Amino acid sequence: MSELSIDIVSSRADLKGFINLPWKIYPRECNWVPPLKRDIRHLLDTRKHPFWKFSEQRLFLARRGGEVVGRIAGIIDNNNNDYHNEKMGVWGFFECMDDQEAASALFSAVQDWVTRKGMDFLRGPLNPSTNYTVGLLIEGFEYRPTIMMPWNHPYYVRLVEEAGFTKEKDLKSLIVFEEIKLSPRMDRLVRRLEQRGKVWSRNGSRKNFQSEMALIAEIYKSAWADNWGFVPVTPEESVEAGKELTWILVEGLTYFVYYDQDPAGMIMIAPDFNPLLWRLNGKIGLSGVLKYLLYRREIRGFRAMLFGVKKRYQKLGIPLVAANHLTKALKDHPHWEYLEFGWTLEDNDAINRFLLEGGAKINKQYRVFRKNL
Repeated sequence: MSELSIDIVSSRADLKGFINLPWKIYPRECNWVPPLKRDIRHLLDTRKHPFWKFSEQRLFLARRGGEVVGRIAGIIDNNNNDYHNEKMGVWGFFECMDDQEAASALFSAVQDWVTRKGMDFLRGPLNPSTNYTVGLLIEGFEYRPTIMMPWNHPYYVRLVEEAGFTKEKDLKSLIVFEEIKLSPRMDRLVRRLEQRGKVWSRNGSRKNFQSEMALIAEIYKSAWADNWGFVPVTPEESVEAGKELTWILVEGLTYFVYYDQDPAGMIMIAPDFNPLLWRLNGKIGLSGVLKYLLYRREIRGFRAMLFGVKKRYQKLGIPLVAANHLTKALKDHPHWEYLEFGWTLEDNDAINRFLLEGGAKINKQYRVFRKNL
């Protein structure tokens, strides 16, 4: 085996090698869905993406004989560390051939860098935080991921564990192939709430989606503030997310639930565009529109990206009203085949139990790892 080197990404050619590596690792017949390369390039751009206004990064490549065989990002998220009063270093954007020496060397490079920065522990994969793509797939390799969810080879779990990382938190994806079923007791509660006239719903506005994103961020902060791994999004991140999400959202499937005039909860549902992304293979190009017209019928599912209710309304039945609205909204899309809720925390017993009782099944599990320094 040729000699291994670990190099810091320092040139345009290095960055290209960093972005292109997954296409060498994942064959076309596997379940990995290629992201758009332009999106990854933008997300990593410290001059343009708002995440890097409060964060630092160091990108590394593993090479054998001049050939790139692995990559990783070291990240310091200062917003997270200020919010939780901790010194967390992050690893993310990890991809590697089945080469333990290369994987361990990449993790060591990140560990050395964050240690010099004064961090106490490493957590990952976060790409680059819990507000983006999170976790390593550990169960459900036989299923293709839904949009903005990761997929990796099974051997990745071994590469991470043999580098000294252990489980910190598992995340679950639950899938339903029919409408969510409310029990008779729950259905009666929803009807009583709606009859009182204090609880009502409205669809999100695609035309005014930037202002809607600010409202989503407000509800998100209240609903998730006490959850593991939560960190508030900045206004600039909210604007950026609005730009990225506008083109994929269906207006009738992003909506808000109000109590009197106060926004109490929301659900954001996106079509699962991954079948189309698989066709695009990382680039839109001139053929992108043609491929969309040819293959849009392959888009037959949805992903629930956000489902949250402000803390003070969680025991008033608002989650049931939101779920009931979702069931009605899906009836306007008669050709859908599945809805995946991804992701939920393994110990979020209330939402997991509600989804399981409503007919959902766990189909994938992801893990976030930790290593004390």
